[in-house]
Amino acid sequence: MRFGVFVPQGWRMDLVGIDPAEQWNTMSRLASRADAGPWESIWVYDHFHTVPLPSQDATHEAWTLMSAFAASTSRVRLGQMCTSMGYRNPAYLAKVAATVDIISGGRAEMGIGGGWYENEWRAYGYGFPRAGVRLGMLDEGVQIMRQAWQTGTATLDGKYYQVDGAIVQPKPLQDGGIPLWIAGGGEKVTLRIAAQYAQYTNFGGDVFAAKSEILRQHCAEVGTDFDAITRSSNFNIAIGETEAHVEDRLAWVKDHYTRAVNAEQADKIVSELRNSAGCGTPEQIIEKLTALRDQGLSYSICYFADAAYDTASQELFERQVIPALQ
Repeated sequence: MRFGVFVPQGWRMDLVGIDPAEQWNTMSRLASRADAGPWESIWVYDHFHTVPLPSQDATHEAWTLMSAFAASTSRVRLGQMCTSMGYRNPAYLAKVAATVDIISGGRAEMGIGGGWYENEWRAYGYGFPRAGVRLGMLDEGVQIMRQAWQTGTATLDGKYYQVDGAIVQPKPLQDGGIPLWIAGGGEKVTLRIAAQYAQYTNFGGDVFAAKSEILRQHCAEVGTDFDAITRSSNFNIAIGETEAHVEDRLAWVKDHYTRAVNAEQADKIVSELRNSAGCGTPEQIIEKLTALRDQGLSYSICYFADAAYDTASQELFERQVIPALQ
């Protein structure tokens, strides 16, 4: 199994209490730590407003961070889970991503999806098109990016996007362009787009087997190789040497979010974390991830809520979980 790790950027209120002037130093330190460790990739989210509630706390912009990490790391691959197609013109996005790939020496990934966070869509003036429109934008945008990266120009007279000879030079360093991660588990449209274009998919571990089977069916229909698509999931991690230590981690999460939002929201976050495959002792997490690996999961992307404040959880995961599954 391959492993990536999220770098806290504020979106999940994971930089609260850290002075904004020191937040880049915190993110850079954690990225460099991952670069020197067992992780294959580092990830951020493409969002503008915090969750679970919009607040005035910092949320750093994803592709700006991609460029910064491209220059400040040397080995790890660089991804976003996931870029919202509606937030940037796809020809422009193809150009941005190609530049990041050049700066990084060919380490960029393109996590891309239709977008969902209505609050920030409307606040930033993007409206909030119905799901079918957002997914149509995703389909056309992916076509534009693939064409731009493979040929150096893009032309499409689409329903949602029109580009005419958009030049994207230099092209990415990676042969065939930047790998596409089509994120989301929408069964009729998103997974069909993934079957047509993706090198990677990303959907929830709790529905992994069912979504995998639907992806397989779409691949058969469009004539692509299901086994050539790497299937990944994201996991929120609450790990401890013992079950008592796990409870300590969960208590920390509850206290942290109670300060940032409210008790009801904090309780919901803790409940979801407790029921995730990433919660438990190393042995328990290994058992749960092994079961998912047997279903075809081959890439786990891990999120540690406490990473900006204390890397002990991440260190334990690195020592005991990753070696058992790699």
